Amino acid sequence: MKKTLLLLFSILGFLCTQAEPPWKAVWISHEGCQSLPNQWLCLKTTTSIDQIPSQAIARIAADSKYWLWINGQMVVFEGGLKRGPAPGASYYDEVDIAPFLQRGENTIAALVWYFGKNGFSHASSGQAAFLFDCQAPGVEILSDNRWKCITYEAYQNTDAPHPNYRLSESNIRFDARLALEGWYLPGVDKITGGAMMAADVNRPPHGRLVKRPIPQWRNSGLQDYVSVERIGDTLFCKLPYNAQFTPWFQIETVRAGDTLRMITDNYTTGNGTAYSVRAEYITRAGEQTYENLGWMSGHIMKYILPKGVTVKAVKYRETGYDADIAGSFRCNDPFLNELWKRAARTLYVNMRDTYFDCPERERAQWWGDVVNELGQAFYALDPRGQQLARKGILELMNWQRNDGVIFSPVPAGGWTRELPLQMLAAVGWYGFYTQSFFSGDDSFLPLIYDRLHRYLHEVWQMGDDGLVLFRSSDWNWGDSGPNQDMEVLTNGWYYLALKAEREFARQLGKTTDLEAIDARMTLIEQNFDRQFWTGTAYRSPDYTLDTDDRAQALAVLSGLASEDKYPALTEVLSQEYHAGPYMERFILEALFRMNQPDLALQRMHKRYANMLQYDYSTLFEVWQFKATPTDGNSNNHAWSGGPLMLLSQYVCGIAPTSPGFRTFRIAPQLGPLTEVSATVPSHYGSIHASIVRQGRVLTLTVTVPEGTSAEICFPSGRCVSLCAGTHTLKGR
Repeated sequence: MKKTLLLLFSILGFLCTQAEPPWKAVWISHEGCQSLPNQWLCLKTTTSIDQIPSQAIARIAADSKYWLWINGQMVVFEGGLKRGPAPGASYYDEVDIAPFLQRGENTIAALVWYFGKNGFSHASSGQAAFLFDCQAPGVEILSDNRWKCITYEAYQNTDAPHPNYRLSESNIRFDARLALEGWYLPGVDKITGGAMMAADVNRPPHGRLVKRPIPQWRNSGLQDYVSVERIGDTLFCKLPYNAQFTPWFQIETVRAGDTLRMITDNYTTGNGTAYSVRAEYITRAGEQTYENLGWMSGHIMKYILPKGVTVKAVKYRETGYDADIAGSFRCNDPFLNELWKRAARTLYVNMRDTYFDCPERERAQWWGDVVNELGQAFYALDPRGQQLARKGILELMNWQRNDGVIFSPVPAGGWTRELPLQMLAAVGWYGFYTQSFFSGDDSFLPLIYDRLHRYLHEVWQMGDDGLVLFRSSDWNWGDSGPNQDMEVLTNGWYYLALKAEREFARQLGKTTDLEAIDARMTLIEQNFDRQFWTGTAYRSPDYTLDTDDRAQALAVLSGLASEDKYPALTEVLSQEYHAGPYMERFILEALFRMNQPDLALQRMHKRYANMLQYDYSTLFEVWQFKATPTDGNSNNHAWSGGPLMLLSQYVCGIAPTSPGFRTFRIAPQLGPLTEVSATVPSHYGSIHASIVRQGRVLTLTVTVPEGTSAEICFPSGRCVSLCAGTHTLKGR
């Protein structure tokens, strides 16, 4: 009964948080807008206000992005999320505009960028439009046909090459000869056309509206580059690290009609022929400034200048997910410190509308990447970073196909292919369960559980041998590295998915489901060794290649491998090196789980040595990235950052023992290290541990946040319980 009541209150609480006042506004556009790809709209209205309320929440949406000014002041820089909380649905923002309002006349202006094409992280509505609804005491500002609206002809398409098909964004060309200078300012009357009602709220083509579940972007303002060097006709402008940013410049020229080009060092490098985004600016005569509003990413911004242009200044604006890199890791091994630092930067630059695999080639929410990213977020970012994974979980399950299959990346237009092992990882122990347990937020479980259960028990079936049937599916991909033993991997991932589902079913009181889950888990437990164990390693009977290191790791992490097999499995993992950076995380974790920190850190050094020899702030997609324009792999891929989590969770030893780090354990595995410290952000405050080893004696200094308690476990097995506060203790 208690569980039922808790579940009921959880659902009611969720519904209450979703309640909203009735919409009065309508979607608006311009009659001359044909909703072609890469179209831009200028929208503007004025309203008179007698008294400014303490708060005035505006609900704002666009297909696809918007920039908002009130009384000439920038309020939102790149608002809106890419479409797709569910098929046919859109996100809307909530913005408190009260601080920007004034008594008397107010001017509201918006610039809208309509992508107009699908991508691997966006599903187009097919209609360029804008929605604005602010209802507050004494204030009612609604998008309707009283607004002014025109298509902004200065924004245009470039010639080929265009961004590759995975990206919904287009290249941007801005012709300054057609610029409407100051059009958004009060008293400037350059928007002469009238807006047209385009659609009603919560109906096609924009569909059901869902409130934005993540913060507005962090905005650094305009910043100076670290360095600027001119070589020939090109300015090479260095950023402090790989970042998401928009380039800005101030120039002077006597000639109109020349083209200034903007690309980053990642335009082709790391993408092969899968081009990223670039920009062009067509000059007018005189002094002029411009900021390209479509974000790019990279370490270097290149301005390719036409003859006769004098550059007065160049700057950049970093934008990105609004969370701090509040975690840390330090030890007496500089290599591991640098590895943690690069992993954190790689994680951050792969977060925006969704988690993605890389910000250059795809910007796509592949769930193999997300599983690694969401785990890293708990050790690198403040708790705001956890919201992006929750958003992704709801999207993944909302896009489930009619046949029960789930697929990624989503949101997406024109993509429905399943990668079975990635999907099992997503819904399982290292995906949904880690998000729920580490965050302490299980509010998404009632919303997705039935669909998850259908996927695991209708799409996946057990064979006569007591193991899960291997499915050919749409794209059988296990990892980027060679020698994949797919049958062992499939059973390992499926068992871990059932293990997570069992916990969810217990929380939700799904008694009947528990019986079915336990029955399947028991079958796998009884038959896994019989089918796959050779006496020295796990191998499928028909598998003929080198022994798969990934398969051994999943056997350990799932618990299907008993401890008596650890010596043999340790031997395999000391010799076999087939995993790509995505799956290497699980091999390293298996070594820690088998209490082999020396071997884990040794392997970490060996595997990541090539990445760290390059002067990049981020980690690569593959081990042997060539850093050439024709290399088809990214120099920035967050699936490679597994060591970030492992160094904090296992080497320093900080791991939750109850949801949300309400209680936690510190059980360090230092291996050869003598000094280690880490900070782990939590909803209760930051957990900090500092460990110094002299001989066999460990000195620990631990900060336990208010509202939490900790258990400190020394290598000898002695454990000490701690309450809130800062403590220093010694042990062996």
